Amino acid sequence: MGGKPTDTKHPGLHTQDVAYPGETGQVRAYLACPEGETKRPGVIVIHENKGLQPHIKDVTRRVAAEGFLAIAPDALSPVGGTPEDVDQARSLMRGLDTAATIENLVAAVQYLKTHPLSTGKVGCTGFCWGGGMTNQVAVHSPDLSAAIPYYGRQPDAQDVHRIKASVLAHYAGTDARINAGIPAFEEALRQADVEFEIYIYEGAEHAFNNDANKDRYHKEAAQLAWQRTIAFLKEKLKP
Repeated sequence: MGGKPTDTKHPGLHTQDVAYPGETGQVRAYLACPEGETKRPGVIVIHENKGLQPHIKDVTRRVAAEGFLAIAPDALSPVGGTPEDVDQARSLMRGLDTAATIENLVAAVQYLKTHPLSTGKVGCTGFCWGGGMTNQVAVHSPDLSAAIPYYGRQPDAQDVHRIKASVLAHYAGTDARINAGIPAFEEALRQADVEFEIYIYEGAEHAFNNDANKDRYHKEAAQLAWQRTIAFLKEKLKP
């Protein structure tokens, strides 16, 4: 696989900027994969409401280091990609067309499913806004095998029956606004006979996984959720 070596924390990886066809045109993305020609399961990593920031690229490398072909789409591709200014990125995110954005992210499933280094199995994880989008990818893509939303907005209950993926949902204990949607989501998952696991991390705040945000990062919750995430991906995406 071509590309450039990753940072020294994850030797043996290659990373590269790629693009794939989406609803609005070419979708920019950041891809990371272990060196070599071995076929690997694919994992989509969806960023927060600040666009494709360095932290999410780091998370993508962490996923790849666990043996996956990982890709982080840039939801701001239709407006030229994520700018360096975080406030500007947030503003641009608010202006995105939701339906088109979902389709752009769903297109990443097909991109990974048919990638020459992919086994054809694809999972998706995302954080905050990206957690909500992970749920939407699960609703809109029957080819998705695993969905792991971190403190993400739940899909409408009437749409849950469309989910074919296994779901592992992580929530922060103090995240009252997002957590208010858990009971209806859980009931809809049961009614639809979707395989799921839900974990609530007491004492943790929304965005507890983001170790680039020291005010929100909760080390114990983040580490436990990550262990569960990788184990879930390895189980659900195995050949």
